[in-house]
Amino acid sequence: MSFDPMAVAVDWLDAYRAGDIDAILDLYAQDAVVHCGCCGVQTITGREALRAYWIERLQKYPAGTLDDLNPSGEGTIISYVTSTGVMSALLAFDTAGRIKELNCLH
Repeated sequence: MSFDPMAVAVDWLDAYRAGDIDAILDLYAQDAVVHCGCCGVQTITGREALRAYWIERLQKYPAGTLDDLNPSGEGTIISYVTSTGVMSALLAFDTAGRIKELNCLH
């Protein structure tokens, strides 16, 4: 593995906390999939759908401080504080270090 999955997860949270949609999207692989159960079960694919998802997410659930960070197989589980409590996300990566799959674990 030529990248640090934990560092990418922290970069993801930093971009999320900053509300930087372009930086967030740059961390995702072109064929990334997001599975989110926060507002009903959703599966998000495609760049435009990811952009729309993140625009809404940044407005409704801004991220706060890091709560926990742990390796998980070929990925990372990151927990962070939002206005609705602690959220967790399982990030899986492609070989280039881009997020290929994100699973919200509320």
